[in-house]
Amino acid sequence: MRLKLVTATSLLALCLVTTAQGVEINQNGADALKGNLTKLLPEDLAKSGLITVNPTGTRYEIIYDLAKLLSKADPSKFTINGLTPFSTFATPLDSGLWNIEGDNKFDVSGHFKGPDEKPTDFSYSIASLVYAGVFDPAISYLRSSTATAKDIKLTSKSETEEVSASIASMDQKLSSTDSAGGNGRIDIVGSGSASTFVEQVSGAQMPPVEIRADSIDVEAKINALPAKQIREMVFFILDHADEKELSPENSAKVKGILKESFPLLASFSETIGVNNLTVSTQMGNGGVKQFGYNVAMDGPSDAMRFGFGMNAHDISLDSPLMPPSYSTFMPTSFDLQLAVPNLDFASFGDALMAMDFKENAPEASGEEMGKKLFRDGRVTVEFPKISAKSNVYDIDVTGKIEGRVDTEKDYSMEATILARDLDKTIAAVQELAKTDPDLNQVSFGIMMVKGFAKTDTDGRSRWDISISRDGAISVNGQVVKEADGPDQDQGLVPDPEQEPDQGEDAVPAPPQQP
Repeated sequence: MRLKLVTATSLLALCLVTTAQGVEINQNGADALKGNLTKLLPEDLAKSGLITVNPTGTRYEIIYDLAKLLSKADPSKFTINGLTPFSTFATPLDSGLWNIEGDNKFDVSGHFKGPDEKPTDFSYSIASLVYAGVFDPAISYLRSSTATAKDIKLTSKSETEEVSASIASMDQKLSSTDSAGGNGRIDIVGSGSASTFVEQVSGAQMPPVEIRADSIDVEAKINALPAKQIREMVFFILDHADEKELSPENSAKVKGILKESFPLLASFSETIGVNNLTVSTQMGNGGVKQFGYNVAMDGPSDAMRFGFGMNAHDISLDSPLMPPSYSTFMPTSFDLQLAVPNLDFASFGDALMAMDFKENAPEASGEEMGKKLFRDGRVTVEFPKISAKSNVYDIDVTGKIEGRVDTEKDYSMEATILARDLDKTIAAVQELAKTDPDLNQVSFGIMMVKGFAKTDTDGRSRWDISISRDGAISVNGQVVKEADGPDQDQGLVPDPEQEPDQGEDAVPAPPQQP
């Protein structure tokens, strides 16, 4: 979910403003501002009244009449009602910045026909949208902003599906400052929240589904974003949009802007938290008290690290599709964290700048570009934490896998698995095997694995697993499979120097194969 800081149209238009007109508010200033806002629009659209600017007291009122965009639409294909003009107020400051603010509401409805000629009715409303901020023409971005929206509703209904969604309120904040390195780069911090989210979906081929969340919270940070270079690139593209082929001089200019923009950022992070998420269907209900998502990228440009994760706590499921005997194996919480380190964006950018797209087909150079991004073609995937917990098991996994971008065979893995209360897990599987005899093999397998484990000081069972690129496999230092030869399964025999677990469910390991 992305929370918009201001309306997309007003932000795009303000991005085209290149300089404040001074503190004197008059018609000449309004005409100049309108010229800036419409100069890149097609001539007929610029003259249509889509954008109007009026001097109003100590500020300019910018009026957007989006209905003008639909003046040539076929009413049998698309109609919209209630699309009235809305205003954004802009005040030029002596510093060259602009104060922007607005207080609007929306209530539109209509219908359209897709490629299949089937009609769809829709409606969209916001009872109140209030926003304010400071815009900097030098970087074509906001230095700060706040926005609040209330009572947001959306509906869509066709012959086969009906969707409705609502949010009680949304709040957002943003700030940007110049990066330490300068050169038009900025650091951005943003946050947002939404309360009482409800979505209902139903269709001819599916039973009704309702999704609810008490609140959704978002936080994001970007450091060293090349705002100046992005602005230059956007203007360059718009200025040369009609050219079929760029001249050598313009091609060099584009590459120069791109080269200056690398790396595209120094770091990035985003976290999303959802509270009291529930899903209700005719087949049962499920929910999670807290659900989180995170993504991050940081580090030097020649060794950046990309990380991704999600977690959930207090998971519940109430469905006749889940037999009661299996419900204890449903995780009540999980945590998944993955990372890809050593991404060489510096070499990747240099290779991109040197590439001649006329002579080398993208598919022919894709592998080489991959070897630039992943140094020498080697890729590593780390999993700092993978955990799952229920009433009958508690498992943690950490480790990493190393491989290549050009083959699936050359790989290695190092992993550690920790399990708490393994006897409880075995007992639960054995109990379930009374009604499902196939699970006897699972129970026997777990007991074998338990006998092979080491015991940590906190009582958890540990397995340190190593798979080398030559095919050798070892567990807790004991070879399970020899390298570069036929499998020599050792049967997961416990280390003779390690005292085996003598729990009541322990069984002796099978004899080692000669």
